[in-house]
Amino acid sequence: MPRKIDVKLRGIYEHPKDSGCWWIQYFDASGRRRREKAGRRSDALDLLAKRKTEKLQRLKLPENLRTKPISFGDLLDDALEYSKAENGERSTTELRLKYDILRPIFGSRAATEITKQEIIRWLTSTSAERDWSSATRNRWQAAFSLAFRVGIDNEKIERNPAARIRRKTEDNGRIRFLSPEEEKKIRGVLDSDYRQHVPAFNVSLHTGMRAGEQFSMKWNQIDWERRILSIPKTKNGHARHVPLNSVALAALQTLKKKNGRFPWVFLNRRDGKLRGPRDWFEPAVEKAGLEDYTWHCNRHTFASRLVMAGVDIRTVSQLMGHRTIQMTMRYAHLAPDHQQSAVDRLVPRRAVAVIKGRSATKTATTLKRGA
Repeated sequence: MPRKIDVKLRGIYEHPKDSGCWWIQYFDASGRRRREKAGRRSDALDLLAKRKTEKLQRLKLPENLRTKPISFGDLLDDALEYSKAENGERSTTELRLKYDILRPIFGSRAATEITKQEIIRWLTSTSAERDWSSATRNRWQAAFSLAFRVGIDNEKIERNPAARIRRKTEDNGRIRFLSPEEEKKIRGVLDSDYRQHVPAFNVSLHTGMRAGEQFSMKWNQIDWERRILSIPKTKNGHARHVPLNSVALAALQTLKKKNGRFPWVFLNRRDGKLRGPRDWFEPAVEKAGLEDYTWHCNRHTFASRLVMAGVDIRTVSQLMGHRTIQMTMRYAHLAPDHQQSAVDRLVPRRAVAVIKGRSATKTATTLKRGA
């Protein structure tokens, strides 16, 4: 039988009586009555003192309290919610796929414990393993950074370790677009094997839309009278309007006759929303013998042909839905005639009127005399 203790202290008590099991009772900082099982009497005394100290800290120094750490998984959920509200469906889907990979690795970790060096190591090792391009690595870094940035905006964390990582230089100079001969080849395969998808190919080549914009289209987005397609939310989170030329309009009219009773413009075999062109376009490209050509290259073809037709860069930028005109400048070199006419303006008109067939020497002499 445990030794009986006559001294009674406020806030601790034995329950059941004479059991040797001690409890504490106290009021927390919000005024709520709390009871906790402590065990031995000495443990109860220590625990009660600890709870009183915590109560005092909450009342006098609330900013110094350590709350339950926010996990990186919580930040990922918040970032997806933000992306769904601010960005297009395709951007959110791509972000979710990235976060599904990051979640098992970092999701259970406290967000404040993840360091810049850890993120760099993961990006470096994964990039080498999967042979990522600089652009792909930058997209993954941006996915990390978005989660931390939204966490800061929501006042859940105070720093963004991914924001201080230097981005890799991307090579955006190379442009892959269809030549007339290549277009003839791919059209031959589509006409013979994938005739039902020819309208989708025509719309892509003649509007330059992103895949996510095109394959999420609904009929109510098309103004048939004004020949304009309205995209409510693009990759950049903004609405834009795409003019339809005769080829794009004819392709959409063909689909309207076939799929008009459904909300989506592009349908799969089960009359549901067609998610993308991968299942049929990649086999068609391979059969046509085109090297290093993807669906996104249709967008390059659209922009390149506009520039080569003499359309100014600013207009091309607007048609492409680029955020900045610098993104469109990669196509500027495709307008040699336009650039030639620009530098020709430096030469006096009387010097330009050179008789056809003169030698370069005679022409240079004439220009020198007229100087």
